[in-house]
Amino acid sequence: MDMNAEIKAMLVSIGSADIDEALLRETVKTTIPSAGPGAGLESFFIKSGGHRVRLSINKNSPLKVARCCSDVVVIKDGKPIVTGQLEPALSHCPDQAYLTISGRCIYDCKFCPVPKLDGDVKVPDEILDMVEEARRTGRLKAISLTSGVEKSPEEEVGKAVSIVRALRSLYDLPIGVSVYPTDTSSEELKEAGATEIKYNVETMDSEIFARTCPGLSLEYVLKSLEKAVKIFGRNRVSSNFILGLGESDECVLTGVARLAEMGVIPILRPISPHPLRKGEVKVERPSAERLLGLARATRKVLEDNGLRADLAETMCLPCTGCDIASHRDV
Repeated sequence: MDMNAEIKAMLVSIGSADIDEALLRETVKTTIPSAGPGAGLESFFIKSGGHRVRLSINKNSPLKVARCCSDVVVIKDGKPIVTGQLEPALSHCPDQAYLTISGRCIYDCKFCPVPKLDGDVKVPDEILDMVEEARRTGRLKAISLTSGVEKSPEEEVGKAVSIVRALRSLYDLPIGVSVYPTDTSSEELKEAGATEIKYNVETMDSEIFARTCPGLSLEYVLKSLEKAVKIFGRNRVSSNFILGLGESDECVLTGVARLAEMGVIPILRPISPHPLRKGEVKVERPSAERLLGLARATRKVLEDNGLRADLAETMCLPCTGCDIASHRDV
């Protein structure tokens, strides 16, 4: 039984699975993200029926993944619900070298574990080596960079600009960048050779933003996104929009419309509680029904504004593992 949008939404709403470790050792490399709300959690990818899902490894999950001939089967309540293939991740996700420059952050967004992880800060040569390793597999289709903020947004953008310039001199591939914006980040990254840009609003509920992202400015991110569209073009600018921080569906769809009217593609990202943030923020993983409903509504808003999420070539939009993606899943 192949995956469809409804089955994927159910899997994403749970977000984890118990999997036989022997399967992972034999067939696929797991990935441990070092940026964003899922940082530090080991996960794997399943592909089926033209859909892809990323699940974190959790022995206590209601989902179980087992071998089924040459494929795997996902089991819930003792019943098989979908079969598919384990999909190898190059760096963080399939088909991309998706790399984190700085795994540290001076900001303290309450849903994000990165400020508490004290992660690695990669030097440019390390990034270049990892991209070349991915290229040698023959599966590399795009390069994506993301980053926390080790010291300041300006310094982080400077690092990204240098790395993009070096990558562009070596590879004729799409390059995407996700950083916290500065006054000149879009111009600098575009000039260096970036193809696409992502500045994350996190939430379009201003009260939730102020409470969960102290020290950051939602309006500044929105102004930066609007400017980015003028520089990178439509269908080349995106923004992560978290679901599960207490926002209403009305707030989500109003925010989706505001972003789409700018020419920005919103990525509706379901949140999971992270053990390093226990007690600091209340989160509720969105249901399958909510994920599907908002994704379908988002697709209509995008189309009404002449946007297509499936034209994106880098970062989260072509991966789709963590989200119900407009124009790819629905």
